[in-house]
Amino acid sequence: MEKTRVGVIGSGYWGPNLIRNFAEMPNCELRGIADLSVVRLEAMAARYPGVRTTTDYRELLNQDLDAVVVCTPPHTHHQIAKDCLEQDLHVLVEKPMTTSSRDARDLIDVAARRDRVLMVGHTFVYNSAVQSLKRMMDDGRLGTIHYIDAVRVGLGLYHPTVNVVWDLAPHDVSILTYLLGAMPLKVRAEGSACVHPTVEDVAYLTLTFPGGVLTHIRVSWLDPSKTRRITVVGSDKMATYDDVETNEKIKIYDKGVEALKPSNSFGEFQFNYRYGDIVAPFIEFQEPLRVQAEHFLECVRTGNRPITDGHAGLQVVTIIEALQSSLRDGQPRVIDGLLESSPDVLDATGAARS
Repeated sequence: MEKTRVGVIGSGYWGPNLIRNFAEMPNCELRGIADLSVVRLEAMAARYPGVRTTTDYRELLNQDLDAVVVCTPPHTHHQIAKDCLEQDLHVLVEKPMTTSSRDARDLIDVAARRDRVLMVGHTFVYNSAVQSLKRMMDDGRLGTIHYIDAVRVGLGLYHPTVNVVWDLAPHDVSILTYLLGAMPLKVRAEGSACVHPTVEDVAYLTLTFPGGVLTHIRVSWLDPSKTRRITVVGSDKMATYDDVETNEKIKIYDKGVEALKPSNSFGEFQFNYRYGDIVAPFIEFQEPLRVQAEHFLECVRTGNRPITDGHAGLQVVTIIEALQSSLRDGQPRVIDGLLESSPDVLDATGAARS
């Protein structure tokens, strides 16, 4: 099998993990790494001798590549990914795909015209625990889904160009839309800028999905402990997904409550509480980044549509845009129709763009 020739643009916070995965894959040839930092490039060159390094990503575009991975700051994604697509390169771009839905649509159009694969790094969609949780929900093992609660908090890292909504929330938004297989109908956001006066570092986000499924996301850079947890409450059972947990990432609780005798008077209600077993099913773990990288290479070779393609990226960006808009005034935003219309374009800090 011919090896897919790949270049990686960006070797900062997340880049080295992606570089490692593509360098280790037998069906891939890592040909180049681009980054603005000479120090980071020297470290990459020492670790991957023979791989070309450059401070100008445009030099990679002439290295006879098949595909490029873009893991630079979010506000640079659109221009870099577009340059790569226009050179007929397949592109995997980290989340968020862009910082505006207008730019996301532009990348989708360019990829379609050039017949190139455009994939977004919604890594948690490729997490075996998240996939297991989705199967449980789709199979009806939890019953009717009442609500979902997500928490993604810790101390740092602060970013100069994005707030906590644009930085952390895309993870949970991509997970929720994947688990529920739908876009939310309405969203609302409230947040606070505790450390820097113009950058929200704490936010509480509410998304209402079809069927009245209420979901809530709490994101923060200002929390004493790292938490990455999703709780799904169904009519039959409840489940938690804890990404920080080493072994038992999924736990299923055979617990619930139901009203036995409906009445107009609350005092006449009788409730039946169920306290059953707690089960932690075995889930074979594979590094999500490796699964994501393998899926990207497969789509490049076969032309198949990625699970997290450009349209999935557009959906997440559209939701984050609406949340960012709500963050400004605390008022809800209706999502229905936003993917077809042209909403106000907002940058990652919420300021209107020309």
